[in-house]
Amino acid sequence: VQMEGFNADVAHEMRTPLATLIGETELALSTRPSPQALRETLGSNLEELQRLSSIVNDMLFLSQADRGAQARGAWQSSLAGIVQEVTQYHEAEALDAGVEIAVAGDAPAQVDRTLFQRAVSNLVSNAVRYAAQGSVIEVEISRGNPGEILIAVRNAGDPIPEEHLPRLFYRFYRSDSSREFDANHHGLGLAIVAAIARMHGGRSFALSANRVTTIGFSVASGA
Repeated sequence: VQMEGFNADVAHEMRTPLATLIGETELALSTRPSPQALRETLGSNLEELQRLSSIVNDMLFLSQADRGAQARGAWQSSLAGIVQEVTQYHEAEALDAGVEIAVAGDAPAQVDRTLFQRAVSNLVSNAVRYAAQGSVIEVEISRGNPGEILIAVRNAGDPIPEEHLPRLFYRFYRSDSSREFDANHHGLGLAIVAAIARMHGGRSFALSANRVTTIGFSVASGA
């Protein structure tokens, strides 16, 4: 049942960009567009092709994680320093959304720096999209169970219904049906977070109550 649902989601996700590519190409072939119009069509097609490429690359990454790929981490004395780099990258995005980002806590751990940054970036980007305007998104680094480091991204905003929480890390899953298509987010971000957590011997988690949503992951401390 999961495979059937996944196949349907993949087909649905790829249908829109493919339809756009076909429609714009057919229009260009059936008319005599000006060089400028043709250039605009090619630019639009390139965006759709890049979107498809991103989906395929993310699916290949998830496939590797499913086959048991493990992160080749190096000792990082300060995860907060890495998180700060990620939040700086999202400063413009946060400014446009009218929110701020704060980092709390710190811990050392053995992680793949690039993968760790990707997971944090996906969580921060997700929080910025759904945080209430004027609020502060908090990225908290703390110790969980023995040998476990937690990275939790917390934002204020509309709560996520409890029945959706266990499915947030499914591929292409969206709790908000009104946002089914988003050219910049194709529904694999949180699935990738969960995969990166597994590759670091960790787990993913999500909580939502009292208009505060916390989504995060853990990594083995390596200590």
